[in-house]
Amino acid sequence: MIITKAGRRMFPSVRIKVKGLEPLRQYYIALDVVPVDSKRYRYVYHSSQWMVAGNTDHSCISPRLYVHPDSPCSGETWMRQIISFDRVKLTNNEMDDKGHIILQSMHKYKPRVHIIVHDSRIDLSQIQSLPAEGVKTFSFKETEFTTVTAYQNQQITKLKIDRNPFAKGFRDPGRNR
Repeated sequence: MIITKAGRRMFPSVRIKVKGLEPLRQYYIALDVVPVDSKRYRYVYHSSQWMVAGNTDHSCISPRLYVHPDSPCSGETWMRQIISFDRVKLTNNEMDDKGHIILQSMHKYKPRVHIIVHDSRIDLSQIQSLPAEGVKTFSFKETEFTTVTAYQNQQITKLKIDRNPFAKGFRDPGRNR
Protein backbone atom coordinates (compact mmCIF):
# COMPACT_ATOMS: atom_id res chain seq x y z
CA MET A 1 0.00 0.00 0.00
CA ILE A 2 1.45 3.37 -1.01
CA ILE A 3 1.67 6.06 1.65
CA THR A 4 2.66 9.67 1.03
CA LYS A 5 3.23 12.82 3.11
CA ALA A 6 0.14 14.47 1.59
CA GLY A 7 -2.03 11.41 2.23
CA ARG A 8 -3.20 8.83 -0.26
CA ARG A 9 -6.46 6.92 -0.45
CA MET A 10 -6.26 3.38 0.74
CA PHE A 11 -6.70 1.06 -2.25
CA PRO A 12 -8.24 -1.36 -2.29
CA SER A 13 -10.55 0.14 0.30
CA VAL A 14 -12.10 -1.79 3.15
CA ARG A 15 -15.72 -2.74 2.40
CA ILE A 16 -17.87 -4.70 4.83
CA LYS A 17 -21.38 -6.01 5.30
CA VAL A 18 -22.69 -6.29 8.86
CA LYS A 19 -25.47 -8.30 10.46
CA GLY A 20 -26.77 -8.96 13.94
CA LEU A 21 -27.21 -5.31 14.96
CA GLU A 22 -30.31 -4.14 16.80
CA PRO A 23 -32.36 -2.49 14.01
CA LEU A 24 -33.49 0.57 16.01
CA ARG A 25 -30.29 1.16 17.95
CA GLN A 26 -27.78 3.76 16.76
CA TYR A 27 -24.20 2.76 15.96
CA TYR A 28 -20.96 4.38 14.89
CA ILE A 29 -18.72 2.40 12.56
CA ALA A 30 -15.03 3.23 12.60
CA LEU A 31 -11.76 1.96 11.20
CA ASP A 32 -8.21 2.05 12.45
CA VAL A 33 -5.00 0.46 11.20
CA VAL A 34 -2.65 -1.28 13.62
CA PRO A 35 0.77 -2.93 13.26
CA VAL A 36 0.78 -6.68 12.65
CA ASP A 37 4.13 -7.00 14.44
CA SER A 38 7.09 -4.93 15.59
CA LYS A 39 9.24 -5.62 12.52
CA ARG A 40 10.51 -3.49 9.67
CA TYR A 41 10.61 -5.18 6.25
CA ARG A 42 12.54 -4.92 3.02
CA TYR A 43 11.77 -6.33 -0.39
CA VAL A 44 14.30 -8.78 -1.80
CA TYR A 45 14.20 -8.52 -5.60
CA HIS A 46 16.02 -11.75 -6.52
CA SER A 47 13.54 -13.86 -4.50
CA SER A 48 10.52 -11.55 -4.94
CA GLN A 49 9.59 -11.62 -1.29
CA TRP A 50 9.49 -9.49 1.84
CA MET A 51 12.09 -10.21 4.52
CA VAL A 52 12.44 -8.92 8.08
CA ALA A 53 14.98 -6.09 8.15
CA GLY A 54 14.94 -5.43 11.89
CA ASN A 55 12.76 -4.23 14.72
CA THR A 56 10.87 -0.98 14.96
CA ASP A 57 9.22 1.17 17.59
CA HIS A 58 5.54 1.83 16.94
CA SER A 59 5.02 3.42 20.35
CA CYS A 60 5.53 6.94 18.97
CA ILE A 61 2.40 6.69 16.80
CA SER A 62 -0.95 5.93 18.40
CA PRO A 63 -3.56 4.50 15.99
CA ARG A 64 -5.98 7.09 14.60
CA LEU A 65 -9.62 6.27 14.35
CA TYR A 66 -11.53 7.08 11.15
CA VAL A 67 -15.24 7.36 11.97
CA HIS A 68 -17.41 6.51 8.96
CA PRO A 69 -19.08 9.74 7.75
CA ASP A 70 -22.58 8.19 7.91
CA SER A 71 -22.18 7.63 11.67
CA PRO A 72 -24.24 7.42 13.77
CA CYS A 73 -26.88 5.39 11.96
CA SER A 74 -29.46 2.80 12.89
CA GLY A 75 -28.56 -0.86 12.89
CA GLU A 76 -31.24 -1.37 10.24
CA THR A 77 -29.55 1.11 7.89
CA TRP A 78 -26.04 -0.31 8.42
CA MET A 79 -27.24 -3.89 7.82
CA ARG A 80 -28.91 -3.17 4.48
CA GLN A 81 -25.88 -1.67 2.74
CA ILE A 82 -22.24 -2.35 2.03
CA ILE A 83 -20.17 -0.09 4.25
CA SER A 84 -17.21 1.32 2.38
CA PHE A 85 -14.18 3.09 3.80
CA ASP A 86 -13.16 4.44 0.40
CA ARG A 87 -12.31 7.93 1.70
CA VAL A 88 -9.69 6.79 4.21
CA LYS A 89 -6.30 8.32 3.49
CA LEU A 90 -2.96 6.99 4.66
CA THR A 91 0.09 9.16 5.34
CA ASN A 92 3.64 8.83 6.63
CA ASN A 93 3.55 12.42 7.93
CA GLU A 94 3.75 12.08 11.72
CA MET A 95 2.69 15.74 12.05
CA ASP A 96 -0.48 15.25 9.96
CA ASP A 97 -3.35 17.52 11.03
CA LYS A 98 -5.90 16.43 8.42
CA GLY A 99 -7.09 13.30 10.23
CA HIS A 100 -5.32 10.84 7.91
CA ILE A 101 -4.18 7.53 9.35
CA ILE A 102 -0.46 7.78 10.13
CA LEU A 103 1.70 4.75 9.26
CA GLN A 104 5.40 4.02 8.82
CA SER A 105 6.80 2.82 5.50
CA MET A 106 8.07 -0.77 5.15
CA HIS A 107 5.89 -2.13 7.95
CA LYS A 108 2.98 -4.59 8.01
CA TYR A 109 -0.44 -3.41 9.13
CA LYS A 110 -4.00 -4.64 9.40
CA PRO A 111 -7.18 -2.60 9.30
CA ARG A 112 -9.69 -3.13 12.09
CA VAL A 113 -13.38 -2.27 11.92
CA HIS A 114 -15.16 -1.20 15.09
CA ILE A 115 -18.90 -1.19 15.67
CA ILE A 116 -19.62 1.19 18.52
CA VAL A 117 -22.99 1.47 20.26
CA HIS A 118 -24.09 5.11 20.29
CA ASP A 119 -24.00 6.64 23.77
CA SER A 120 -25.80 9.99 23.95
CA ARG A 121 -23.50 11.09 26.80
CA ILE A 122 -20.44 11.00 24.50
CA ASP A 123 -19.85 12.85 21.21
CA LEU A 124 -18.26 10.09 19.16
CA SER A 125 -18.07 12.16 15.95
CA GLN A 126 -14.78 13.61 17.20
CA ILE A 127 -13.61 10.41 18.87
CA GLN A 128 -9.84 9.99 19.22
CA SER A 129 -9.80 6.55 20.81
CA LEU A 130 -12.19 3.67 21.37
CA PRO A 131 -14.59 3.83 24.32
CA ALA A 132 -14.12 1.23 27.06
CA GLU A 133 -17.57 -0.32 26.55
CA GLY A 134 -20.04 -1.01 23.75
CA VAL A 135 -17.42 -1.83 21.09
CA LYS A 136 -17.06 -4.89 18.86
CA THR A 137 -13.84 -5.08 16.85
CA PHE A 138 -13.22 -7.14 13.71
CA SER A 139 -10.10 -7.73 11.63
CA PHE A 140 -9.41 -10.05 8.73
CA LYS A 141 -6.06 -11.65 7.89
CA GLU A 142 -6.77 -11.11 4.16
CA THR A 143 -6.63 -7.33 4.62
CA GLU A 144 -3.05 -7.17 5.96
CA PHE A 145 -0.69 -5.05 3.88
CA THR A 146 2.85 -3.68 3.77
CA THR A 147 3.35 0.06 3.44
CA VAL A 148 5.74 1.55 0.89
CA THR A 149 6.46 4.94 -0.62
CA ALA A 150 6.99 3.30 -4.02
CA TYR A 151 5.94 -0.11 -5.29
CA GLN A 152 8.70 -2.70 -4.99
CA ASN A 153 7.53 -4.95 -7.83
CA GLN A 154 6.56 -4.01 -11.41
CA GLN A 155 3.71 -6.56 -11.51
CA ILE A 156 2.15 -4.98 -8.41
CA THR A 157 2.59 -1.53 -9.95
CA LYS A 158 0.74 -2.63 -13.09
CA LEU A 159 -2.03 -4.38 -11.13
CA LYS A 160 -2.64 -1.37 -8.87
CA ILE A 161 -2.63 1.13 -11.76
CA ASP A 162 -4.98 -1.02 -13.85
CA ARG A 163 -7.46 -1.57 -10.99
CA ASN A 164 -7.28 1.67 -9.01
CA PRO A 165 -9.81 4.25 -10.23
CA PHE A 166 -7.70 7.01 -8.62
CA ALA A 167 -4.58 6.11 -10.65
CA LYS A 168 -5.84 7.49 -13.97
CA GLY A 169 -2.82 9.78 -14.34
CA PHE A 170 -0.47 6.78 -14.45
CA ARG A 171 -2.27 4.94 -17.28
CA ASP A 172 -1.24 5.09 -20.93
CA PRO A 173 -3.16 7.98 -22.54
CA GLY A 174 -4.03 5.94 -25.68
CA ARG A 175 -5.61 3.07 -23.75
CA ASN A 176 -9.36 2.63 -23.76
CA ARG A 177 -11.05 2.06 -20.42
